[in-house]
Amino acid sequence: MVRNDSALDAQQVARARELLKTPVRPDPMWPALVAATALAVTSVVFATVMVLAPPLQTEHVAQGAPG
Repeated sequence: MVRNDSALDAQQVARARELLKTPVRPDPMWPALVAATALAVTSVVFATVMVLAPPLQTEHVAQGAPG
């Protein structure tokens, strides 16, 4: 003979506890993907500008040296 300390059904109590728990929502991935994409695009644009931009000094160093 099994003796229970409570008159409540253990399965129903467990079910009620599960229903009362706050649901766990997964973290959304899209903000991280958007940030990573923006960073990648920005770095590629800056690298392209650095390669294609004209140099700041337009005369040769040897031409400005005393001779």
